[in-house]
Amino acid sequence: MSGDDDIFSRLSPRSRTLAGLVLALSNLMVVLDLTIANVSVPHIAGNLGISPDQGTWIITSYAVAEAICVPLTGWLAQRFGVVRVFTLAMAGFGLFSLLCGLSTTLGMLVACRIGQGVCGGPIMPMSQTLLMRIFPPETRGRAMGMWAMTTLMGPALGPIVGGYISDNWSWHWIFFINLPIAILCVFAAQALLRPVETDTAHVPIDKVGLMLLVFWIGCLQIMLDIGRDHDWFADPMIVALGLLAFIGFLVFIIWELTEEHPVVDLRVFRHVGFSSGLFTLCLCYGSYFASIVVIPQWLQASMGYTATWAGIVTALTAMAALFTAPIAAKLMSKVDARLLISAAVAWIGIMSLLRANWTSGVDFTAMAIPQFVQGFALPFFFIPLTTLTLGSVLPSETASAAGLQNFVRTMATAIATSLVLTEWSDSQRVSRNEMAGVLHPDQTQSLLSGLGFSADQTRQTISNLVEQEATVIAVDHIFLLSAVILFAAAVVVWIAPKPRTDVDTSAAH
Repeated sequence: MSGDDDIFSRLSPRSRTLAGLVLALSNLMVVLDLTIANVSVPHIAGNLGISPDQGTWIITSYAVAEAICVPLTGWLAQRFGVVRVFTLAMAGFGLFSLLCGLSTTLGMLVACRIGQGVCGGPIMPMSQTLLMRIFPPETRGRAMGMWAMTTLMGPALGPIVGGYISDNWSWHWIFFINLPIAILCVFAAQALLRPVETDTAHVPIDKVGLMLLVFWIGCLQIMLDIGRDHDWFADPMIVALGLLAFIGFLVFIIWELTEEHPVVDLRVFRHVGFSSGLFTLCLCYGSYFASIVVIPQWLQASMGYTATWAGIVTALTAMAALFTAPIAAKLMSKVDARLLISAAVAWIGIMSLLRANWTSGVDFTAMAIPQFVQGFALPFFFIPLTTLTLGSVLPSETASAAGLQNFVRTMATAIATSLVLTEWSDSQRVSRNEMAGVLHPDQTQSLLSGLGFSADQTRQTISNLVEQEATVIAVDHIFLLSAVILFAAAVVVWIAPKPRTDVDTSAAH
């Protein structure tokens, strides 16, 4: 009996199926938490007495912490064992979810979200590693398909679940609901997965590289998050943070390229296919995530939507993706991956152009159609891009490339959130000033006065109208920029050579 056969025989078919469901559930919970807070930001901001801009720290802190922790996953698994790391990460995730729900200040909530991200980082790759370990090759495809569906369902369910809970219960419960799931996964993992624990070894860790990684990413993210409140580079503190991030990044690159056991293996960037694919991923995922951040905040702050309905509009894209994911997987073996990616990205760009014509009078249907239709293209972008990037590196570099890909994707989410909200705020201010400069309110004031409005009510009504129109113009501006970036990305992907067809994507996460 081979080693693999011995591993598969340690679990009965029933135990294997239950373990697969637990691993898929754990992955769903982590992916869900990336988007569940998006529609709840206005509720959280109002409850804690902070601005919606400050509320976005709740999104970016989680994403950044998760991104930093992902490169450590391989070392943790080798040092302590896959099952032990997975169990401890789930327990930590549940604990920090409880603390997030109990938070009474922004500082406490952001600190606990960082804890969530640190614990959540290893869960996605560890759940995938364990699936590959417990299922034999003949059933592995179905198991990975189930796992992939949870990755797509997370962004779909997150805004809806978050919106419903915020409207009907309290924003605290978007974190409390993680607790029973985490407890279930911890006990189930201990009961089902201990027989397939991996061997451990004292492997070295790049401590200097890790400290440099935390340093430059921390400086960059703080700069992006507080920059719009400090007039950007007019403030010496923002200049200092920018310089520290830049210098830290350069030192990090030099160190990692000369370190024998780097925390992030940057040598894979020598492959043109990997580099261009990763650049395309950054542009596309950042542009796609921009709408996930902007739409719910705009609908709630300016259009009078509840968090639930704002979540439904946001989630329609991911819902549509569930229908075309199986088709995209089948086409991978028949069509050039670059063609699929380029066409899908251009399709998403066209939907962004359609959304760039939204007005303050847009109804639910007019918003729902481009949101839903856009979703059909998502699997034709994500699935082939994984094959393209991992197919461009050596087989021995697949795990490093997959980890780096996930790191960059998560960082793109955090950075895009900060940049998009800054651009949205700036565009609102410019539009408001332009309208105020050409506005002739005398006739409107006379009309409103004739309807019984006082002078203060008249001024407030006109101000509200200007604010609403400035906000929707800024939203359109964001979609127009997204479309330009997406069309550029559709071209960039052709820099990559045609990928291999025999790619093991099991290391991707």
